[in-house]
Amino acid sequence: MRIVNCGIIDYQSALAQQRCYFDALLAGGDDEVVMLCEHPHVYTLGKSGNGNNLLINDEFLEKIDATYYKTDRGGDITYHGFGQLVAYPILKLEKHNLSLKDYIYRLEQAIIETVAEFGIASARLEGATGVWIEGQRKIAAIGVKASRYVTMHGIALNVNTDLKYFSYINPCGFVDKGVTSIAKEMGKEVDFERVKRTFCEKFAEQL
Repeated sequence: MRIVNCGIIDYQSALAQQRCYFDALLAGGDDEVVMLCEHPHVYTLGKSGNGNNLLINDEFLEKIDATYYKTDRGGDITYHGFGQLVAYPILKLEKHNLSLKDYIYRLEQAIIETVAEFGIASARLEGATGVWIEGQRKIAAIGVKASRYVTMHGIALNVNTDLKYFSYINPCGFVDKGVTSIAKEMGKEVDFERVKRTFCEKFAEQL
């Protein structure tokens, strides 16, 4: 599996790149990749999400220099922005002997073990995909699409993220829970590249 470092890339361009890898695997190819990137400010809504969870209008979106897209992944609304690690694994679940449920569990585990390297205890929350701290503060969101056992979309881990952008949505549809980041939990900014390397190592171990 190849790691593709995309750096800062707008959401639409990253989505087009994902689809190229995804379609190639569906067509019988073997080039599995994990795309790693940061996105400029963007809100994305999953296919079963509620548009009312975006709490601002188009004019305010423009004011905060953000965009908004409806996507074909699972989950509700989330935010992507600078200082957030976004990982898009495009792989064949059958090759790794995984069901979709197993795959999501292992993505969560890779994140749990990644943030543990920074002294942060996190866990799953029953009935809510993603990774949480004390069952109240979400540090990572997961939204995946799978077709014929080929995956796309993935995870968003808040590293040095500007969390005020989450105040303009009901993150993942929740109105009674908050969001956090590695930097917020540690009280200081962290080495983004170290987080990236750590996640790749932990995800590889899970596979």
